Amino acid sequence: MKNSSSDTIPSKPRWVLPYRTENLRDLYTLGRKLGQGQFGTTFLCTEKSSGHRYACKSIPKRKLLCKEDYDDVWREIQIMHHLSEHPHVVRIRGTYEDSFTVHLVMELCEGGELFDRIVQKGHYSEREAAKLIKTIVGVVEACHSLGVMHRDLKPENFLFDSVEEDATLKATDFGLSSFYKPGESFSDVVGSPYYVAPEVLRKHYGLEADVWSAGVILYILLSGVPPFWAETEMGIFRQILIGKLDFQSEPWPSISESAKDLIRKMLDQNPKKRLTAHEVLCHPWIVDDRIAPDRPLDSAVLSRLKHFSAMNKLKKMALHVIAESLSEEEIGGLKELFKMIDTDNSGTITFDELKDGLKRVGSELMESEIKDLMDAADIDNSGTIDYGEFIAATIHLNKLEREENLLSAFSFFDKDSSGYITIDEIQQACKEFGLNDVHLDEMIKEIDQDNDGQIDYWGIRCNDEEGQWRYWKKNNEEDNKLERRPGIGKQWS
Repeated sequence: MKNSSSDTIPSKPRWVLPYRTENLRDLYTLGRKLGQGQFGTTFLCTEKSSGHRYACKSIPKRKLLCKEDYDDVWREIQIMHHLSEHPHVVRIRGTYEDSFTVHLVMELCEGGELFDRIVQKGHYSEREAAKLIKTIVGVVEACHSLGVMHRDLKPENFLFDSVEEDATLKATDFGLSSFYKPGESFSDVVGSPYYVAPEVLRKHYGLEADVWSAGVILYILLSGVPPFWAETEMGIFRQILIGKLDFQSEPWPSISESAKDLIRKMLDQNPKKRLTAHEVLCHPWIVDDRIAPDRPLDSAVLSRLKHFSAMNKLKKMALHVIAESLSEEEIGGLKELFKMIDTDNSGTITFDELKDGLKRVGSELMESEIKDLMDAADIDNSGTIDYGEFIAATIHLNKLEREENLLSAFSFFDKDSSGYITIDEIQQACKEFGLNDVHLDEMIKEIDQDNDGQIDYWGIRCNDEEGQWRYWKKNNEEDNKLERRPGIGKQWS
């Protein structure tokens, strides 16, 4: 290892693509923002020559910190081309690159996310769930047969291509996907906490991890909650490694034995005994319509799916707001640690500052692992970590989710102290935290249980006796005390 910190920064290439392209803006007109990811922002774009509409994922090259990042983007493009003929994979139309940005123009999916469509549709049964998981695992099987491992299967990565009743479900986002050779194993820990397989946490895994993730999706499709949960990511990981499945709580007693059999075989702790994607597609619950009942599932399942989707979308912003409200005593030495890492006293931490700071305290993290830390903490995707993001990323969640801190966060959003939060107030809060153009209308509709256009005190809480999600609500008539509603037996983040 070289001594100088500047010498340790590897040179990065200038271009992602091995070929030069036309300028995107000569061919397309960029419109409104559709979504924000860890690296890129997706915009609506219209082809000037035809008027056809597409989605354009734009990745600023300033966020690509090393050659590995450049390679990752190029690999994502290659994989999307590799899979583009599959009917349930979003089709890539073209790639463009200039000095500052890489653009991926792809098929536009306007039908919304998987869970949102289920909730909107209303009627939902095991048979519907079987059709959905057949599509999802069909994509997995296609990936595996073409030498690709997805590595980040989750409901948010499946979109419907239109708002029509017969819309096609399509897989998106292959940013963590990788080509693989038969018998090859991976060691880097990637994916999303709820869906990651136990062998991924043990840093020795293969294709079987994708089937595990699909099994988690199936469990959520039938119950509305993830099979493994806890207050923190580390807690979730511990539950995954334990691997105990709950089939006793509602609605599981009324779910068919065949469905539970499939889930057990997809979530087998031993990857060698776990079903392959092809074997999942041959399971009776998938193949035989008579086995998966068409009777509606408990309405609580739809309610949970609705809340699960909504709270995932708002969670990062909420944690950021709560972190800002913590006392000096609660924060402890984190403020001093932030100052120590922020060597130029700019109020933000850059990648190089984080790397040097960790080195000074004896950390032996690889550069890719430090980049993962940076990405996880950088809520507003600015490329730096500000003080609030740093505290939100480092303080233990059981402090963040304490009742008084949730009340403090509620008060921050509730600008006029009315006891309710409106869409305008949350949009104002988003701007204050640099989260501009966040589409909140749909999220607020999901959380606004009274349909009055405003939100009472929000957050997720639990009790040990009931098996349903409920929100705690602010009780203005009783001195703003909290009224407890029946809830689930555990918290999850």
